[in-house]
Amino acid sequence: MREYGIPVPKGSVTKRASQAGKIASDLGSEKVVIKAQIHAGGRGKGGGIKLASSPEEAEKAAQEIIGMQLVTHQTGPEGKKVKKVLIEEAQEIRQELYVGIVIDRSQSSEQPVIMASAAGGMDIEEVASKTPEKIIKVGANPVTSFSIFQGRKIAFGLGLDKPLIGELSAILNNLYRLFIEKDASLVEINPLIITENNRFLALDAKINFDDDALYRHPRIKGLRDPDEEDPLEVIAKEAEVNYIKLDGNVGCMVNGAGLAMTTMDLIKMAGGEPANFLDVGGTASPERIEKAFRILTSDKNVKAILVNIFGGIVRCDRVALGIIEAASNMDLKLPMVVRLQGTNSEEARKIMAESTVRFEVAEGLYEAAEKAAKMVI
Repeated sequence: MREYGIPVPKGSVTKRASQAGKIASDLGSEKVVIKAQIHAGGRGKGGGIKLASSPEEAEKAAQEIIGMQLVTHQTGPEGKKVKKVLIEEAQEIRQELYVGIVIDRSQSSEQPVIMASAAGGMDIEEVASKTPEKIIKVGANPVTSFSIFQGRKIAFGLGLDKPLIGELSAILNNLYRLFIEKDASLVEINPLIITENNRFLALDAKINFDDDALYRHPRIKGLRDPDEEDPLEVIAKEAEVNYIKLDGNVGCMVNGAGLAMTTMDLIKMAGGEPANFLDVGGTASPERIEKAFRILTSDKNVKAILVNIFGGIVRCDRVALGIIEAASNMDLKLPMVVRLQGTNSEEARKIMAESTVRFEVAEGLYEAAEKAAKMVI
């Protein structure tokens, strides 16, 4: 944000509490804030943000935060372990605002939307849910640049004093440039504060980048922190398998994102709980299938596996051979339901019928979901 002319506080990140006091001293501020660095919001309410009035207090606060299992409304009940903190200048806050840019994918818009609210801070989600009229929205054509007029319109809508209108408009213009040039899918500042001396400061922020555009931004790609990701998701990314861990007990292996989402929905309809989203993609080679099985079985919550493959580009007989080979290599013990439809599905059924691997075959999609759900009841 500094690169784009957006004012931010001075601060530094550390993994060691013993360094917090020195950082606080170097900042030269009477008060500092110690902030847990995890990939989740709601840190303040969970005890992950503390104020300190001296280097000694800063070190003590860092000791309390580093290593804690921080639970917020975005981490789930298991929480996330804090491994580093940001030591930052404390600010005298006169007002908290929210500003953000996101892609509106609705047919009526299909463009970036700049959002702003005078009710910024920790409860912005509640504002969006209960009083959405307090959030100002302005669409921006991605082909043209963000206009000063649009920025002034938002500033007037927030009821800002006249001297601040031009400054906010400039900040929004810079934020929009960041959003477009860095291929972001979300950029938000919450809160964007107005200080006691009447200046804007981005006190906290979040940026989501489009994974498919990271090849254009090697420096941003280098900022990735695997410690903040689920270990199985890290393994899946390295194996080029699309995987997201969930809380259920039916492991899913599907080809195609849409079919995977449908499979998860049907498992829930059948009374089960999907343990993951897993799309093995269009190739579904034996090697990739084995990697997918190893990821599924590494989740201790998985009690049964549902394989649902539609053979279009990929041939079902090749998938069947891959399933048999992978299950044999791993000595797979978990109960499994297999549904193979599409190209060479008859040959696939014959291959599986002649194999020694234990599984149940399903013809229909809901039938497959029912069988998998019954296996974990």
